[in-house]
Amino acid sequence: MAGAIAASADGFLTRLQEGRLPPPATATSLAAAGLSRSDLAGLFESQIASRRLDLEARRLGAERRGFYSIGSAGHEGNAAVAQAFRVTDMAFLHYRSGAFYIERARKVPGQTPVWNMALSFVAAAEDPIAGGRHKVIGSKPLFIPPQTSTIASHLPKAMGAAFAIALARTQKKPDATMPHDAVALCSFGDASANHSTATGAINAAAHTAFRGLPLPLVCICEDNGVGISVKTPEGWIAAAYAARPGLRYVHGDGRDVVDAARAAREAEAWARGRRKPVFLHLRMVRLMGHAGSDIETGYRDRAEIEREADQDPLLHTARRCVEEGVCSLEDIERLYAATGARVARAMEAACARPKLDCAEAVVAPLVQSPETRRAVRPGPPLASAPGDARARREPQHLSRLISLALADEMAKDAAIAVFGEDVARKGGVYGATSRLQQKFGPARVFDTLLDEQSILGTAIGLAHNGYLPVPEIQFLAYVHNAEDQLRGEAASLSFFSNGQYANPMVVRVAGLAYQKGFGGHFHNDNSLAVFRDIPGIVLACPSSGAEAVRMLREAFRLARDEARVVVFLEPIALYGTKDLHEAGDGRMTAVFDDIDGTARLGEVNVIEDSGRDAEDLAIVTYGNGTYLSRRAARRLADHGVNARIVDLRWLTPLPVDAMIAAIGARRNVLVVDECRRTGSPSEEILAALADRGAPGAVSRVTGVDTYIPLGPAADTVLVSEDAIVAAALDLAGRKMQQRRQRAAE
Repeated sequence: MAGAIAASADGFLTRLQEGRLPPPATATSLAAAGLSRSDLAGLFESQIASRRLDLEARRLGAERRGFYSIGSAGHEGNAAVAQAFRVTDMAFLHYRSGAFYIERARKVPGQTPVWNMALSFVAAAEDPIAGGRHKVIGSKPLFIPPQTSTIASHLPKAMGAAFAIALARTQKKPDATMPHDAVALCSFGDASANHSTATGAINAAAHTAFRGLPLPLVCICEDNGVGISVKTPEGWIAAAYAARPGLRYVHGDGRDVVDAARAAREAEAWARGRRKPVFLHLRMVRLMGHAGSDIETGYRDRAEIEREADQDPLLHTARRCVEEGVCSLEDIERLYAATGARVARAMEAACARPKLDCAEAVVAPLVQSPETRRAVRPGPPLASAPGDARARREPQHLSRLISLALADEMAKDAAIAVFGEDVARKGGVYGATSRLQQKFGPARVFDTLLDEQSILGTAIGLAHNGYLPVPEIQFLAYVHNAEDQLRGEAASLSFFSNGQYANPMVVRVAGLAYQKGFGGHFHNDNSLAVFRDIPGIVLACPSSGAEAVRMLREAFRLARDEARVVVFLEPIALYGTKDLHEAGDGRMTAVFDDIDGTARLGEVNVIEDSGRDAEDLAIVTYGNGTYLSRRAARRLADHGVNARIVDLRWLTPLPVDAMIAAIGARRNVLVVDECRRTGSPSEEILAALADRGAPGAVSRVTGVDTYIPLGPAADTVLVSEDAIVAAALDLAGRKMQQRRQRAAE
């Protein structure tokens, strides 16, 4: 059965034995491509190994011993790209890059690419990159971060990595991960080239180059003319990218590994020598369908499939090898058989290796190992942040305290870079980054394009090169334009690399509601659901300026020491708020130099404004809800109800133990959640209270399930101080009624 499956898919061997070698696809010579006969032989070996792995993966899939995989058949010409670039050129690869991986491994002694890929194909726990969590192409020694993307979502971080190389070179960063003369690579298909993620990243690269700034990036479009079953119009990729300003276009024929090498070397010389982005367009063919489960005859006629098979890149390389006197057809057949036997043995051995067998092992990489932590090195400290002395000694509101906290961290750690829309000279829409560029310069505080995907991609790329990035997303609703950069890229990298790669960062997001009618729903977004189900991410939400300072200290520690992705959500409505109860009371301000300590992850902030232990009621809340609850608590005291406010601080992971401890013996718990009722943190809070067997009455006040309208109408759908008071009194009333009933009994 196994042999029949392999033979039915093995059009190469049939054509080779029949002598059906295709005519030359190009006239490029070995000399023109900068290749020797030995280079050609090595490339062919990598191509054959990749093909045999694809065939064996299909066999195991048919036997239900392997898993869904997308093969590299027809794309083996990308081995030439690996041959042309250095191992220290970080490569973000798509799923048809088996030959690239194998060829690059030839440059590093001791590598076993066939065995590594076999382990990956069968999800063995010993897979050296993902540890059995996914079939990915990646390697720490080969400088290939693992990639599961099918829609080019890795292009923004490749662009960011190229930017980080240029930035480190400008700054003469001594501890950069990548050499200052390195190039970043990314590969993708012709269908993915149409995705907004790809077009945005390529646009950002071209825009950067158009401004005269360096960005050594090579975008490799492997064009096989079809995306799963949908054809790409002939000539579309060239028409879309050949004449883009700021972008060098290079075409090569990936069917002919020699021409592919010629084009790759041209792209390499331009990107490395000119420090500018290149679009390397390689013509490919797709063989054996999109993936193991794909039945091509359902959407392509057999004549077309056969024409593609006639252009098999292995057949083109075989012809080249014969013409150049590298080997004979008989030698090729023997090599193909021997490689197949070696790959089959590796696959069979891999099948017998252990798989992940417990949840603890699966989730282990979500928090980084000590080895990874050491890789996140702080830069050399600066003496101080100039110009802050007076501001640090005077009461300040939230946005100014955030700016001072950022300046404090940047003064201690030269690896920190702050960037986003309007964060530099303007200092942010709300002033939270004011004066930072003046203090630390345009290389550490800079404006970006109006493109959230590029902002977060830049952050990921900077993290790959030893920076601690602090990107700003201007409004919470804008995260949705780029949420997969967090969900599918930044937060997942440690998982799919078994902790070998990580993207530490502190993502600042201005958000939530209560802006007195400004902006409508895009500036008053009260939904956090986008963050709450991302494994490994930390979501922080301060309720005051002093809390923001303490929590930012912890956010930077988490990013630096545990390589965590931290989302720091800043309530816009509290940015400039100075007073809590009466005008001039200044209770929402704080003196920076007087703010001591750090708010550790998992700790809550207990507030008892009455100055005595509040036995009647615990209000569990966060952000604007804490501000409103503190105001409501004074009114409740007039009714004889003393409220303890449990300010959560951390919304993901929810600090359940600290929350339960802070609630203590209080039998009434009111959850005040400014977000929408559906999908809000209150759902998890109520579930946690139920799981822990909350002894008394529990209720919640939330926003309405709607977008937020403009103007005063917003007040009708958001949590109000009056609603908190009413709900609290209702809970207290129930308690008194229960007491009366018990007394009567």
